[in-house]
Amino acid sequence: MSNADRTSYAALDLGGTFALSSPTHTVRTEITLPGDVHGALLAAGEIPDPYFGENEKTVMWVNQTPWTVERSFTATAADIDGYLTLTLAEVDCIAAVLLNGEIIAKTQNAFIRYDIDVTGKVHAGDNTLRIEFAVAPDVARARADAHPFPIPFTKNYQTNGLEGIHMNFIRKAACHAGWDWGICLMPIGVYGTMSLRKSRLARQDSVQVDQAHGEHSVELSIKTRVFAFAQGSVELAHSVDGQLITDKVAVHPGENVFTQNVTIHDPRLWWPAGQGAQPLYELTTTLDGEKTTRQIGLRKLEWIVEPDDIDHTFKCRINGRDITMMGANWIPADAIPSRITPAVIRDLLESAKAANMNMLRIWGGGQYEPDYFYEMCDELGILIWHDFMFACMSYPSDRPFLADVRTEITQQVRRLSHHASIALWCGDNEVIGSLHWYPETKAAPERYVANYDRLNSMLGNIVEDEDPARRFWPSSPSMGYLDFSDGWQMDTRGDTHYWDVWHSAKPFEAYRSVNPRFASEFGFQSFTSMNVIETFAEPRDRNPSSPVMENHQRNAGGNARILETMTRYFRFPRDFDQMVFLSQIQQGLAIKTAIEYWRSTKPRCMGTLYWQINDIWPVASWSSLDYGGQWKLLQYMAKRFFLPVNVVAVPVHETVPTNSRGTPVENAAPTSIVFRGINDTAAPVSIALEIRAVKIGGGDRVVFSGDASVGPDGAITVATMPFADLAADEFLFFSWRDAHGNLLGENDYFPKPYKAYELPEPKIRAAWSEVDGQLVLTLATDKPALFVTASVDIPGYFSDNAVTLLPGRQTDLTFTPRHGATPSAAELIQSLRVRNLSETF
Repeated sequence: MSNADRTSYAALDLGGTFALSSPTHTVRTEITLPGDVHGALLAAGEIPDPYFGENEKTVMWVNQTPWTVERSFTATAADIDGYLTLTLAEVDCIAAVLLNGEIIAKTQNAFIRYDIDVTGKVHAGDNTLRIEFAVAPDVARARADAHPFPIPFTKNYQTNGLEGIHMNFIRKAACHAGWDWGICLMPIGVYGTMSLRKSRLARQDSVQVDQAHGEHSVELSIKTRVFAFAQGSVELAHSVDGQLITDKVAVHPGENVFTQNVTIHDPRLWWPAGQGAQPLYELTTTLDGEKTTRQIGLRKLEWIVEPDDIDHTFKCRINGRDITMMGANWIPADAIPSRITPAVIRDLLESAKAANMNMLRIWGGGQYEPDYFYEMCDELGILIWHDFMFACMSYPSDRPFLADVRTEITQQVRRLSHHASIALWCGDNEVIGSLHWYPETKAAPERYVANYDRLNSMLGNIVEDEDPARRFWPSSPSMGYLDFSDGWQMDTRGDTHYWDVWHSAKPFEAYRSVNPRFASEFGFQSFTSMNVIETFAEPRDRNPSSPVMENHQRNAGGNARILETMTRYFRFPRDFDQMVFLSQIQQGLAIKTAIEYWRSTKPRCMGTLYWQINDIWPVASWSSLDYGGQWKLLQYMAKRFFLPVNVVAVPVHETVPTNSRGTPVENAAPTSIVFRGINDTAAPVSIALEIRAVKIGGGDRVVFSGDASVGPDGAITVATMPFADLAADEFLFFSWRDAHGNLLGENDYFPKPYKAYELPEPKIRAAWSEVDGQLVLTLATDKPALFVTASVDIPGYFSDNAVTLLPGRQTDLTFTPRHGATPSAAELIQSLRVRNLSETF
């Protein structure tokens, strides 16, 4: 900001190196902000890697210690000739901010941007900025103790070493205290903007863009909020699509709102991934030299919730088309915030798009992501179901708490509402459901419902006021407006969280016993990949019952459930490495069973978002990407079961066989198998389907070959075969091609558990080649081979994996390096490993 013109806007970045110390600890070191205390202590060698072994327990002292960060900065006379704002974003979380020894602000919400007027408080010359962080767990506990009635906190924290932390009384990412997939670190730091801004008279606070779509044009209503320090006038300008709007506007002290309109003729529409292009128009806003830029995608997005023959629809309509949402749930990318970078986020989001996903749900126990996250989603065509940050427990509804949350939600909606990727604002994750979980809430339901409604109604009102074009959905799951019932298992309206297969240990077939309108959460765990386990477990600890492996499993009984389920479907693996591999096959099979069936019921079900795409640290979990972004087998299977033009096999029972408890009988034989063709594109498709019955030891026969036409955004029955037509040692393998003979996809159906088959030991041949600049691995086999999986030591992913190979056919897999790697053919050949189901036992 030095040498800046006295009448212009300028900003001084205050990020950089700070001194880190504590009044109660001897540690004295440096910290880079934006950043966090754990990252600084790791860099200084003051703590071990919290992710290794059981080190989490040895670093708990960090979050129970008050910390102070301090730096000096220099300002010239020109730097301070104007109105000054100190902007701090994502201060985590209870802290006092001191400038030159004077307390200028107290922060208590990591989700709020603090704009602090420091006019006259910055000197020409040296200045000191100091932030003193309180011990957040102590503050939370004190607030909970002082509350007039008990508000229970989620039990998800109780295995993580911090007993009794009331995260519902402080505003930071709830999963920082651990979750049933997360480490408990309770990080401290500043993760967002740290800037001293000089304004002539006023500063920009937010720019929002509403869209009104006509037949051949889109009218943009640009709403700019300007904070003025005094009375006067400012120059405000917007530039978009070659059009410039300039205005000299009068301002009064405080917030000022200005709205300008511009029409885009013959607009290029924005579509979700897989449905069209993602053109973005650059909007530049300038206020007295303060320039901001936003990318605007033009699309009309509606949620259609209306009565139908079943109950009520729940579907997303984009540019006039009802489009099935396919994707997963998103949690923070790392438990150590300083490790979350644009490169890390892009890698994860590109993997989502590569697996044919068009929506992610930002879960309410995490955080609002940085601007670049949403910008990348706009670019990639990934829609966002966005929870507000409340999860799995009740929250206070006293006036100070509501006032703080009002600022948080208002700021976040204003910050993010211009993004094409934001599809829906949701009040919370499972808070309505949690009213039925705890002794306190069950004993006084009227009190806790009223307490919930005070907060939830405020959230909905803020969305209605600030972003009226978008739907507010009260909770996930929810059956709708002012419905406070526990709708987890409701499948005729609203969204569904179906967890009985994992938490109640029901068979995978139970997924076919429910018919959701929109499945926003469901999942099944696996172990993280072997090369990831090697980063945190010594060889002696690589056992599912070891303390280290159990510490890296945060769901009570999770490892036992993985293994117990394994014995239902597979023969028990011969060693730990095969157990890890088999757990990922099993996870993929579970979610494949659910999503293929639910997609086949289209248009009843118009969304499937499995839990979860990413991990926050190396752990056994429901994720399809390992910590670090490596593809697990579920991610590969997702790429197949999310194919926009798909064919799936659905077993049909004339009467669903159940046991005495009403649970579907595991692996009960169906009467027939129906093949459903699914088309999630805007154009009709013609497919040629071939179905083969394959003997597990080799040999096959064609049982169906025919053509079908599937209409746009439709699902139809393409073929039906009696189950009795299959021999005891046969499974079904089917493929479909387009009208030009191009292979669109392959799938299979096994009528019995895999353990029931006498699997042959195939000889699989693998050869690398380079085709049009791409690295291609060609696989062939002499006998049927199941879940054939290729892996290399180079970071990257194959075009497919966990595939079924048949004799006489070859499968080509292209390899895409990650993180800018450029492997040679020799490196790939040397590290290639090809495995399959038969070798697991």
